[in-house]
Amino acid sequence: MRIFHAFLMTLALFFAPAVEAQGAFGTGAPHIAARLVPESDAPAPGRTINIAFAMTPEAGWHGYWQNPGDAGLGMTVKWVLPKDVRIGELRYPVPETLLISGLMNHVYEGPYAILAPVTIAPDVANGMRLPIRGRAEWLACTDKICVPESADLSLDLVAGDGVITPAAQARFDGWRAHLPRPLGSRASYAIKDGKLRLSVPFPADATAADVHLFPLKEGLTRYAAPQTVSRQGDRLLIETEAGQGFKGGTVQAVLRTGDHVGFLLTADPGVVDAADSRVLRTTLIALGGAILGGLLLNIMPCVFPILGLKALKLARAGGDERSVRREALAYAAGVILTCLALGALLLAIRAAGVAVGWAFQLQDPRVILLLLLLVTAVAFNLAGLFELSVFGGGEKLAGKAGVTGAFWTGALVAFVATPCTGPFMGAAMGAALVLPVAAALALFAGLGLGLALPFLLLAYIPALRTRLPRPGPWMGTFQKILSLPMFLTALGLAWLLGQQRGVAAMTIGLSAALLLALLLWWLGVRQHRGKRGGRVVGLLSLLLLGAGAVLLPARAASVAQAQDGAVPFDEARLASLRAAGKPVFLYFTADWCLTCKANEAAAIDRAETRETFAKAGVTVMVGDWTNADPAITRFLEAQGRSGVPLYLWYAPGKQPQTLPQLLTVSTLTALVR
Repeated sequence: MRIFHAFLMTLALFFAPAVEAQGAFGTGAPHIAARLVPESDAPAPGRTINIAFAMTPEAGWHGYWQNPGDAGLGMTVKWVLPKDVRIGELRYPVPETLLISGLMNHVYEGPYAILAPVTIAPDVANGMRLPIRGRAEWLACTDKICVPESADLSLDLVAGDGVITPAAQARFDGWRAHLPRPLGSRASYAIKDGKLRLSVPFPADATAADVHLFPLKEGLTRYAAPQTVSRQGDRLLIETEAGQGFKGGTVQAVLRTGDHVGFLLTADPGVVDAADSRVLRTTLIALGGAILGGLLLNIMPCVFPILGLKALKLARAGGDERSVRREALAYAAGVILTCLALGALLLAIRAAGVAVGWAFQLQDPRVILLLLLLVTAVAFNLAGLFELSVFGGGEKLAGKAGVTGAFWTGALVAFVATPCTGPFMGAAMGAALVLPVAAALALFAGLGLGLALPFLLLAYIPALRTRLPRPGPWMGTFQKILSLPMFLTALGLAWLLGQQRGVAAMTIGLSAALLLALLLWWLGVRQHRGKRGGRVVGLLSLLLLGAGAVLLPARAASVAQAQDGAVPFDEARLASLRAAGKPVFLYFTADWCLTCKANEAAAIDRAETRETFAKAGVTVMVGDWTNADPAITRFLEAQGRSGVPLYLWYAPGKQPQTLPQLLTVSTLTALVR
């Protein structure tokens, strides 16, 4: 397949002269516009300046890095220069990855600039005209077609004092920021059984996110193979498949460590220590955090009522140990398998190149609508409107319906409980996104185990069940009380729909919940008369969900609004504030995150906190992750997190401080005191 693609592109370039004046297939305009831009119009003799090919692709089109990957071609330039001018090699910015039909491409999908150093001979007289002419050729592609393009570009420079205007300085500084920086120390690599293992010196406290290795020459790696990245103290370890026919020796590559940010590294053959023990230790530590984090999720208002009801069912079951344990295992299986499914889906979406994080499911309003209807059904079941063996009626605990109901109860609990990251859980979920797939899935399973642990303990330790209250008429009243937090959860989900898609979406959600309540009331009436109707209600509920999902309005273009003096998250503005020596309190939140809202109500949005921050000149910056936001996702990953909440304190001239995930007013006010 690679040979076939290369043949087609070579053939396209062979016929390039026939279409160069016509653009792409006679359209008259290139799909990637090119301009030649000087850093200074009056370069000083004996000095070096930069010129840049400023490239602007049309939407849906992309250009290529110097090593294009499995398919594509980089830029070539034929210069016509005065004898007193010398131009060095082209310098490419850090590229992006684009996987098409199993082929990995190293590309640029937005505007980019390729720089080249221009040196003026020292004996050139001031005022001497320096014409620079270049014929540039490149390949412009979409995911379906490729078009060879070219342009004759020119600059007329005049030898002078070398002055660079502030505007030009800022423009070229921005372009230079995307060039790979030389890595101060040499890396080492080893190849064994077709696997490449590369050890890169990299400080433990330095940020590295969305890491990817781009070899400068062919042969070092198989471009489309997955790359596993782990941290080992002051180094990064990258493992992937080695390229076929690689001959060894010193190699060079670009290591991406952020959005268009990376390093140029040189690697020599050597001994690379095994990472298995380090990965295992990291995995075990993160697994402990995942289990503890899952355990704490049981206190959420949408989980605790179900857990309480399951405990009451155990009390009803009496001494039937076999039935109790069978249902506990089914419940745990539902929780763990759902966490594994969500984790696997998250890893698959990220492998496809989409920036998402934990709780991505609650950034889709259709999922919110589904949860709203499910929670509404649970709430009315707890309130006694109708009977459903999944949640109520312990009389079928020992039967097949009891086990099936326990499994789906566990699945629902996992689905609605996992969005927020609480204490111990944030670092564990962040680690899951950089560990090998098997280790990451183990962490997701650990989260599910922690969530299911209280019910398992009650089932397998009879002494705990003996402490439960004895069954009696009070249990019916307690079950109805447990419906209250579920009704509040339903209202919260309806409000969340409004936050994501506006009042119209909230109205649709509440209307669907009302219609579902009428269906459940009809079912309850029939059940009291000894009749059935569950299948009819189930079918109509699915139709209701489908109609609501179709009617949901499209996402409105919106920007996070400043509240109480807070400003929306912007990484460039954050850097500007830090450069100016301003203290910044940055926090990331989402409307579906209970922990976030509790911290905001208890600590962040309090008058004492606002007054203290205002007196100290603190800028409060908020990142709203209610809807999917790739920029926020990438920033969270750079901090080793995959979800919210996250609280950061930037004191002037100091490294950022990560604050606890449970805040108090005194915690925040102490930062400036």
